Formats: sequence, C-alpha cells, structure tokens
Amino acid sequence: MRVALVHDWLTGMRGGENVLHELASMYPDADLYTLIHVPGSTSELIEARTITASPLSRLPGAAQHYRVLLPLFPWAIERFRLTGYDIVISTSHAVAKGVRCDGPHLCYCFTPMRYIWDQIDAYLGNGAVRLLASPLVSYLRRWDRRTSTPARVTRFVGISEEVVQRIRRHYDRDADLIHPPVDTHRITPSGRPHRGYYLMVGGFVPYKREEIAIDAFAGLDRTLIVAGDGPTRAAMQARAPSNVHFRGRVSDSELVALYQDCRALVYPQHEDFGIIAVEAQAAGRPVIAFGQGGARDTVVPLAGEALTSSDATGIWFDEQSPEALTSAVREFERREHEFDSKQIRLHAERFSAGRFRSEI
Repeated sequence: MRVALVHDWLTGMRGGENVLHELASMYPDADLYTLIHVPGSTSELIEARTITASPLSRLPGAAQHYRVLLPLFPWAIERFRLTGYDIVISTSHAVAKGVRCDGPHLCYCFTPMRYIWDQIDAYLGNGAVRLLASPLVSYLRRWDRRTSTPARVTRFVGISEEVVQRIRRHYDRDADLIHPPVDTHRITPSGRPHRGYYLMVGGFVPYKREEIAIDAFAGLDRTLIVAGDGPTRAAMQARAPSNVHFRGRVSDSELVALYQDCRALVYPQHEDFGIIAVEAQAAGRPVIAFGQGGARDTVVPLAGEALTSSDATGIWFDEQSPEALTSAVREFERREHEFDSKQIRLHAERFSAGRFRSEI
C-alpha cells in the first residue's frame, strides 16, 4: 500500500507526535506532509520519513513563531494535492484534516480546533482580543466545517469519548473511538515508597490551568514539583509560593523518576485525552484530576464514603478552582490507603501501543 501521513506541524515531541511515531512505525514507507518542519525536533523514526513541508516552513522565524501564522494554515494545507495513495491518514488538532486527496482519508482527530470551538474563552478571553479575532474565528469555523464533510474526510476517529462528541457536535459526523498509544513499557513502578511530594507536568498554555494547582498549594503544607515549560511558565513561577518548585524542561529519564517517586499526580486541566495522566498511572501513582474531558476515560475515581473500589486509580474534582483542588488533595490523603499501585499499573496498560496498533 502507498500510505501518506499528514500532521499539523513537526516542532517537538508531544502527545500528537507520539501518535505519529506509532503510525510511522506501522507504515515505515509512508510519506509525511506537514505545515512546519523543524529538522531533528521529533523522533528518529519520524525524521526518517520523506517529509514535505508547506511553504510556511520556509518563512523566517516560522520554527519559533508558527502559531502567529494561523490565518494562513488553511491555505497552506490545501496546497497539498495527495494523489495516488491507497490511504491518507491525518493526525489533526488544527488543519491537517483539511488536506486534499483523491482516495480514502482517515482522520485521527485529537480534537476540533480548540481555540475556535470549545476552549475559545481560555485562549482569547471575553475582551478586546476576542472582539478583534472574531472575523478570523468565523472564517476558521466555516473552513473547519467545510473540510469535515465526507468529500474531504472518509472516516473520523476520536481520541476520547469527549472528542467523539465534539466531532458530532461541530462537524455533524460520527466517529470511532481509539485511545492514543502510551509507552507504558518505558515507565514501570519503582517498588519503593513515594518521596512525599506531589507532581504536576505543565505545558504552560492557557487551558492547562497550572495556576489552579499553584494557588491551591499556596494554602497547603505540601511540596509540589512542577516539570515542563511553555509560554506562561515565567508568570506562573513568579506567583508561586516557596513550597512549589519548578524543574523546567526535564529529560525523559528524569520525568520517569518524578512519576515513580511522587505521592500523586495533580492534573487540573481539561484535556482532550491526557497522556501524562496515563504515564503517572503506569508508574503506579494515583491521579488527582479535574473530572472532565479525557480524565473521564483514563482515571477511575474513588466514589462514595462507603465504597472502596479495587479498580480506583485516582480522585476527581468537579470544579476548576483552587478550593476544589485543595479539597480533593485532602480527600486523597484521607483515603490514600485504598489505592493499589499494582491495580493502577494494570489500568494504565489498557492504553498500550500494542492495543492502539490493533484497533487502528
């Protein structure tokens, strides 16, 4: 089979690129198309593909500031004319699903564009920026709907139950559900006791809501370690109390050790799926999560005073606020003895790469 893979941009290894890595291993001869390519920014397996980038990739500063090119993304993706392929597989959270092709097109959808649909408030707010951006948002919504029809996408697959519902709501299309692959083999429980700290892995973009955890731990006599980097990190670090420690970008081995040694992962964001939560569970650690979005697929909560569930892998809180997270941390500590590290690990294995390959 001649297979083409289409990905929004190749600028680093995050959750979407982990999915692309698996697809590249399944289809080692596939060609790869993308808007922006920063050579060497992804895995060796991805970089070994024949990669064709759009003209946007040649613009000065595109590697660092590609997000400002958003108004040009629809034009750039539609410049590709993929002919002669037996199947095109797009992995899309922005515009990759809008590619033109003359054969079957399977879209593995991370989410319809969150900054024009479900999380527009988090990105644009309700003030002057939102007002100024409204013509662009209207244009992108029209384009997004137009390129979601069966004439452009043969079949949709969503990464979580919530994304399946978003596809139905915004595109009026049915979608299958296949959870993304998580490399549970590289993360295993250490077998040693936790070291007492809570862990948050931040992306430091608006919807991640790291400020909820920072403000909550300002009132808790507990240590919170924050790993990761992103646009809002400096502002978050400036407001953090002394018991919140920022590690910045960490290596993969350092992140695994942080998972293994933490008391629990703190997860305040509303994610489309949330690989970080599964990785923490692969290390046998519970997750204290905002109980919406992908967390409803990946974290099994303790429920009710009288119920001790051997299947539970974490605690949900129902409101994105420091007060709700504070209450959840205290509830977790009160019932911490009810969690079974081995059971948490078994639950994480349900999201393995082997399962993903089989379902794809």
